[in-house]
Amino acid sequence: IQASLDGMKQLGHAPAAWVTEMLAAGNTSFYKVEDGVKKYYDIPSKSYKAIPGADAFIILDNLRANKVLWKNGGASIIDLGDGILNVEFHSKMNTIGGDTLSAINKAIDMAEKDYRGVVIGNDGANFSAGANVGMIFMMAVEQEWEELNMAVRMFQNTSMRIRYSSIPVIVAPHNLTLGGGCEFSLHADFVQLNAETYMGLVEFGVGVIPGGGGSKEFALRASDEYKADQIVQNTMKDRFLTIGMAKVSTSAVEAFELGYLQKDKYAISMNRSRLIADAKAKAIELADAGYTKPVQRKDIKVLGKQGLGIVYAGANTMYSGNYISEHDKKISEKLGWVMCGGDLSSPT
Repeated sequence: IQASLDGMKQLGHAPAAWVTEMLAAGNTSFYKVEDGVKKYYDIPSKSYKAIPGADAFIILDNLRANKVLWKNGGASIIDLGDGILNVEFHSKMNTIGGDTLSAINKAIDMAEKDYRGVVIGNDGANFSAGANVGMIFMMAVEQEWEELNMAVRMFQNTSMRIRYSSIPVIVAPHNLTLGGGCEFSLHADFVQLNAETYMGLVEFGVGVIPGGGGSKEFALRASDEYKADQIVQNTMKDRFLTIGMAKVSTSAVEAFELGYLQKDKYAISMNRSRLIADAKAKAIELADAGYTKPVQRKDIKVLGKQGLGIVYAGANTMYSGNYISEHDKKISEKLGWVMCGGDLSSPT
């Protein structure tokens, strides 16, 4: 403000009297953030007051000064208050790497010990563009298979940690929610997403299958949809094609229609600015309801050769017709192998 006043004086203009009084009292800004709350200078009371309605929003920028509990190069853990932690990604395009995975595991460790729940969300342009494919590519080029295997396993274990923690984990995606970002959403206790969310498992587009738990989760959800006296291969085929065609939703509603969201396990925030606050409220709701750690599933049905037959026939037909490359055919068969549980002689 002082620099602006100096410029006004040079031009022969005088500021309002209350501005001079405000500066004389040691206040140097019309707005300030105090304990995570943005306040404005109130002229009649000559003091700072909270902006009306601001309590309905959680702006992570306002909390960074004194609410960051832990931080590394890829993510931060921020105390949202009321026993809820937030994991904020801040890598390029919010891509997921070792730092991000470490932060999620650290936040769950902290919450299971001293807090009530975890929100995974951020105020960036996109929730997450997925895993750091460049890192995976370099590992493959240099044939560092052990390191690559360890990275994939860490990703899978983190997804399963989100699913099987003793505290509620809420994922709050918006805009691009691709690959690993989508896989985290698949494993969350609840997904509080913005209406404009582009969610999808797009790994096929770079020549790999989803490796962070997405392929497994689609096999599980297909299993839940199998019904007696039903041609179950059609259900498996639909789930397979969602991944194989790298289908991406154009809205939150379409994400449900594509099978990325489950009934009664998601809600939509129309106002992007309310997303973190809504996710926090859901975490508190689940904690207050007596959230308990889910029991690990052991009732997943896979089709074996019955499902593989459809996958192999379709992949070979597409390849013979020059619609897909040899590598596309290979990863299609690999995805089918995962979703069908291998070449089992009968559904198991």
